[in-house]
Amino acid sequence: MSILVYAESFEGKIKKQGKEAVAYAAAMGDATALVLGTADESELSALGKLGVSKVLHVNDERLNAQDSKAYTKAIAEVANQINAEVIVMSFNSTGKAVAPRLSARLKAGLVSGASDLPDTSDGFVVKKGSFSGKGFAFYKITTDKKIITINPNSFPVKEEEGSASVEAVSVDLADSDFGIKVVSRDLVKGGIPLPEAELVVSAGRGLKGPENWGMIEEMAEILGAATACSRPVSDVDWRPHHEHVGQTGITISPNLYIAVAISGAIQHLAGVSSSKTIVVINNDSEAPFFKHADYGIVGDAFEVVPKLNEALKKFKESNN
Repeated sequence: MSILVYAESFEGKIKKQGKEAVAYAAAMGDATALVLGTADESELSALGKLGVSKVLHVNDERLNAQDSKAYTKAIAEVANQINAEVIVMSFNSTGKAVAPRLSARLKAGLVSGASDLPDTSDGFVVKKGSFSGKGFAFYKITTDKKIITINPNSFPVKEEEGSASVEAVSVDLADSDFGIKVVSRDLVKGGIPLPEAELVVSAGRGLKGPENWGMIEEMAEILGAATACSRPVSDVDWRPHHEHVGQTGITISPNLYIAVAISGAIQHLAGVSSSKTIVVINNDSEAPFFKHADYGIVGDAFEVVPKLNEALKKFKESNN
């Protein structure tokens, strides 16, 4: 089985989600990684530590900016060059935009948001969450070519000794293949990008106002976590929209999600339900979020969170 995995990069560095996709593909079998755009040679060869022996590099600076039209053509051409049977990508904004186009171009079956390795004992069956995380569905892909996108943080990245051979490849890209032009970029400074965060501390309107977010930011700083919020909070501009998680915001899959003063509407749960461990702090014992929590604290956030922060500080100090 020939496997091609797209290792997404940003400013020359392989992104965490790209590494997860590479590790996932390598666990399936003999996989070849593909990197688009300019990238450091050391970054490319280091993908060998994740289990791939070869990295194909399309070194075209026009691909530094995500362009779904151009990405689709580039990945499809490389997949055809190596006769790839399976293509793996991350289920992030790039994967969501490119994988469906790729599926149509290659006439390949697509399963988005896979949560485990495919079962090949009877065909090619992929497991993914369904019904807003309330269950699992199993899809059998029957086409010759297959595409899988995997949820962020759903597959561990373990680096071993080794390096990959790097081979430059060219694809036939004309300027007309690029459908957008980046005029400017406004990057979020500092902090951990939410889609890549393994720990997330989030809060809702129960905090009563943006002036009360200091204790949430303090907890995030102690834990080394990213901060997030519910939709109502971002709608009233208490927090920036890039922190909004949920069905209409960012879908995340951290190892730990701490929800403070969030009731747990189904739209919010749809974006966070694949978190590995959920901790809920709410003064309403009937809040629906408790039904989905691994651990719950019924209490006033303004009393519970400061005490938790002090306890976390002492724990960190005693373990340093």
